[in-house]
Amino acid sequence: MDAYLLDPLLDRFIHEDLEHGDITTDAIFTDKDQSHAYFTAREPLVAAGMAKVAWPIFSKLNPKTTYGRVLQDGKHADKGDILLELIGPTRALLRGERVALNLVQRLCGIATLTAAFVAAIDGLDVKIVDTRKTTPGLRMLEKYAVRVGGGSNHRFSLSDGVMIKDNHIAACGSITDAVKRVRRQVPHTINIEVETDTMAQVEECLACRVGVIMLDNMDTKTMEEAVKLIDGRAVIEASGGVSLDTVRAIAETGVDVISVGGLTHSAPACDIGMDWC
Repeated sequence: MDAYLLDPLLDRFIHEDLEHGDITTDAIFTDKDQSHAYFTAREPLVAAGMAKVAWPIFSKLNPKTTYGRVLQDGKHADKGDILLELIGPTRALLRGERVALNLVQRLCGIATLTAAFVAAIDGLDVKIVDTRKTTPGLRMLEKYAVRVGGGSNHRFSLSDGVMIKDNHIAACGSITDAVKRVRRQVPHTINIEVETDTMAQVEECLACRVGVIMLDNMDTKTMEEAVKLIDGRAVIEASGGVSLDTVRAIAETGVDVISVGGLTHSAPACDIGMDWC
């Protein structure tokens, strides 16, 4: 993550929760009070964002806040393990608690689910990637968590690459015409990906010499046929309804990439608590 882009995000998250102050904490504690606390895993998880996301929130609230023990991103934690040790002004720790927990619970959930998908295809030459189905405002953080879990990133935005989808094709009339129009407008350095759901569309993509062919919501038998037909002439991405139960069978068809929207739109938040010492 780019710290330049992350910094204003964290500022907005803090402002949303703190707004005009923490009236409870400010009434009970003074600036002189100091405390010691831990972020603790309450279930097995893959750590994500402890030093890069959680701690900076507390540091922004008071630069005198420090951290001791920290579980590095991508490391597995068991229930009861310490993820982050915090030492600093009591007011800062209490003010930042909920914002920091909200974020790392979300990021750990994504990293943990991604790691499960990556483990399910162990030994096969295929990548697990995310999609743009992310929480508004959290895309950079959520896509970072996918990488922490061992996955890779698809497009970050609509400007990252050409992807001609079903609605583009329907509105334009054909894959061939859509590809021709794109090639007239975009630089040669930008690859073209086309979404297909039939073998006829795959054949049309090959005739157009597109760089990436997405096999969308195809059954594994059809995917195998498409992989044989493409025969290395394009990168092959499988997408649509991928689950932990089906991902290995999809990977075994010979596709190069499997995109999973559920990594970000359906990952359950991990249970993490902030415990006082």
